[in-house]
Amino acid sequence: MQENDHLSDIKTENQTIIDNKELSFFEALIPVVILISLLAINIFIIEDQEWFGAYTNQIILIIGGGIAAAVGLFNKVTFPTMLKEVWENLKSVFVPIMILFLVGALAGTWLVSGVIPAMVYYGLQVLSPEIFLPASVIIAAIISIATGSSWTTSATVGIALVGIGTALGIHPGMIAGAVISGAYFGDKMSPLSDTTNLAPAMAGTDLFTHIKYMSITTVPTIIITLVVFAVISLNIDTSGTADVSNLLSSIDDTFHISPWLFAVPVAVVALILLKTKPLLALVSGIVLAIIFAFLFQGAILDSLADSRVSAIVRSIFTDTAIVTDNEKLNDLFSAGGMEGMLWTIFLIICAMVFGGIMDGIGALARITKALLSVATSVFGLFASTVASCIGLNIVASDQYLAIVIPGKMFKQAYEDKGLAPQNLSRTLEDSGTVTSVLIPWNTCGAYQSGVLGVGVGEYIFYAVFNWLSPFTTLLFAALNLKIKMLKNK
Repeated sequence: MQENDHLSDIKTENQTIIDNKELSFFEALIPVVILISLLAINIFIIEDQEWFGAYTNQIILIIGGGIAAAVGLFNKVTFPTMLKEVWENLKSVFVPIMILFLVGALAGTWLVSGVIPAMVYYGLQVLSPEIFLPASVIIAAIISIATGSSWTTSATVGIALVGIGTALGIHPGMIAGAVISGAYFGDKMSPLSDTTNLAPAMAGTDLFTHIKYMSITTVPTIIITLVVFAVISLNIDTSGTADVSNLLSSIDDTFHISPWLFAVPVAVVALILLKTKPLLALVSGIVLAIIFAFLFQGAILDSLADSRVSAIVRSIFTDTAIVTDNEKLNDLFSAGGMEGMLWTIFLIICAMVFGGIMDGIGALARITKALLSVATSVFGLFASTVASCIGLNIVASDQYLAIVIPGKMFKQAYEDKGLAPQNLSRTLEDSGTVTSVLIPWNTCGAYQSGVLGVGVGEYIFYAVFNWLSPFTTLLFAALNLKIKMLKNK
């Protein structure tokens, strides 16, 4: 008999969920309560978030993981069991971490090649403050539907839109909220999206039934989102428009601007549409940007380093700042390269350590089961699912776990209530997929804030689609609107 044979494994396609029968609900909550308390103190009380220096949130996550490990040891969970789950979590974010490094390099090379300045230059002439925010939602939604990836959308058009909007004098949090709202709408509705395929697989329905049923709550939510951003845009102080001619002149004087520079982002998007692996598509974007930098921006490269090759290398790995005669553009035309992504990557790694230990000791399954036990009505079942998904986005720090664990745990309960499986798959997406980006230490929140250069705290209020989606799905459940029942019930 093994030391941990009191642990039972609930196998899924991509994840092992450990159910520790000896762990009580209150014990499972101990690491969560301490983690959230420390994070709250750090964010709201400690000045400038310098409790443990620049990496305060990361250290708090490790402290939470240590407390979770102590709870696990008290309940006879072995270190190998916990370490195994941590390792599985870390393996699951290897590709996202590589993508983050490449996005850092992409931002640097797209800056020195003139790609980002060209996007800002032409975008300033097309997008005005009066339409900018709703237009950003629509543009991000189209790209995300086409690519099936909110991450790719942010790393391409998202960066450009933040640059254009900032130059127009619009608050970066508003722009990021609009981009993220559109990107996650497209991510949810695209058959190419991994989460859109994962949710129906966990619930036991097919992809296109899931997408069709999900549109019942998703379309009204995106319409409300567009209305909100249209109202915000009409009430924005548009004083930034007076500076557009000066901004255009400064960009034109600093960079060699040409429509040919758009060949780089177009090529990257085309590769993704052709289902090229994201890593290869991003590397291609970096290589093309390097070529275009030598072709179009020789003067810029000469101003950055002793040699043009050194300037390129610097843009890939470290900070790059291009000085213009406009202070607003000086802030905009800077990039951190791969080095600039280290804070975000460390945050993701620490979050995966905490989530892995919580899974390894059986705390995630215990918390989810507790929510399931109070779901006595149909609405209670929907509410418990939403709470479970959001809770796991906070605790497990990963949207995939926030879909997989509730999907497996709640599947039988939906069947027992006579509910068709697409009810579960829709709720998983309405609460699991979209709220992940609202959690600073979640992989999605860390990624989006790192790529867009806007903190979660700055955009969370403006990510209207993301925080409104769980309320929409609960409203439909409460009013019994479009709730599909099993035919044999």
